[in-house]
Amino acid sequence: MARDLLLRGGRILASASSEHLIRADVLIRDGIVAGIGEDFSADVPELDVTGQILIPGLINAHLHSPGNFMRGTLEGLPLEVFMLYEVPPLADGVGPDPERDRLRTLIGAAEMLKLGVTSVMDDAFFVPLTTTQSIDAIAGAYAEIGMRATLALDQPIVPEYDKYPFLKEIIPDSVRHDMDTTPRETPEAMLEHYAHLIGHWHGAADDRIGAAVSCSAPQRATPDYLQALSALAREHDLPYFCHMLESKLQRVLGEEKYGCSLVQYADRLGILDERMLVIHAIWIDEHDMVTLGRSGACVAHNPVCNMRLGSGVMPFRGLSDAGVPICLGTDEAVSDDSHNLWGAIKTAGVVHALSGRDYRSWPRADEILAAVWDGGNRAMRRDQRLGRIEVGAAADIAVLDGDAPTFQPLHDIRRALVLCETGASVRHTIVGGEIMVRDGRLTMIDETALLADLRAIEPELQAGARAVQETASRLEPYYREMLERAHARDVGFSRWVGR
Repeated sequence: MARDLLLRGGRILASASSEHLIRADVLIRDGIVAGIGEDFSADVPELDVTGQILIPGLINAHLHSPGNFMRGTLEGLPLEVFMLYEVPPLADGVGPDPERDRLRTLIGAAEMLKLGVTSVMDDAFFVPLTTTQSIDAIAGAYAEIGMRATLALDQPIVPEYDKYPFLKEIIPDSVRHDMDTTPRETPEAMLEHYAHLIGHWHGAADDRIGAAVSCSAPQRATPDYLQALSALAREHDLPYFCHMLESKLQRVLGEEKYGCSLVQYADRLGILDERMLVIHAIWIDEHDMVTLGRSGACVAHNPVCNMRLGSGVMPFRGLSDAGVPICLGTDEAVSDDSHNLWGAIKTAGVVHALSGRDYRSWPRADEILAAVWDGGNRAMRRDQRLGRIEVGAAADIAVLDGDAPTFQPLHDIRRALVLCETGASVRHTIVGGEIMVRDGRLTMIDETALLADLRAIEPELQAGARAVQETASRLEPYYREMLERAHARDVGFSRWVGR
């Protein structure tokens, strides 16, 4: 498709560090911003954006697309209980359903694109096993709809009870037997899946699709596999996704299993480096912050999810002062219950006011936007610069209605975006120079057909959710006991508000 375009008459916020809008046209050639100015004479398609506001496309730095069908299925639950319902530990083997995987991915991507989110980092999990067909369906869906996506395979390879402290001694022998015999991936099989992902999809769809590696979390893998993924990331210069210290229980797990925090454990293994995207990083201490800052790793902040699951408040200022790049994510549709990054942006902009009385340490609007655009760009590790409207950058742009309530009156554009915008102002979304959303409608897929396909399987989805709840509820008492033991432990600090 044509990737040349001229945007005429808009007002541009070029980056998070820009203080004001500038009036200028934007010339795009081959998916890259080729010029910013006036009176361009170019034989390319034009889009009149007179009076509208152009911002860099948003970057959602953490998502699990396989949760897209689970929106609104659960009340608030702590992470370890929540995961019983999200990734049932006793799920038996079922064959791949590529069309279902495609539809599920498209539903989330459609919502994001219509909200001005042009890039996403998708840490896809598979229950119970990864398949080539599912990988192709997810990556192919992003290519089909036109979104820029980095895809990893989030798959634990150790028994369920090894991921947690105390659980092995709490559960009955019969449950332990069931966990031992449940289908589980091997490092060898996962590395073969990564060979397929990288070989077939890395750089596909005009470089919109990219690969990443994921261990899910250090405690969900073996040391050899953690290091094998790190070597793969270095070989291909890929991001390395790793959930770390999302909950207090994970802090206790580190003490029990490794004699140190998970951050220090990853550092000792030699896998904590500039390619690693550390997801959540809530229950970290001062030593962890220094280690993260030295390593060059990024941290993905998911504030809505962290509140929804009662995980706690990430130490934004402590990480920032330690030199750690921060990016923002929504996590998934069952822990944020939307793909609306604007909600995470506002939450990040206000929740840290609860972290201390010194208001001078609370994040400013420009810092939150820098997390979205600069931190997101750092985490994505793409050849073309993302998160800016400047010559040489990828032409990923969201066009907002300048007459929307968000901007009436307009005192400060960055505060308006962080504190006032909901995504309702987005009119057009451009990825790599192609208009993927025009006047609020997707251009690459048939939205009516997409929704019809979803409606057709809703009864089946509802029945499946009920079945999972029945199974998970039988295991929940054991996990509740495990949580109570962990929460009784004094770890020397707290990330809960009011505790």
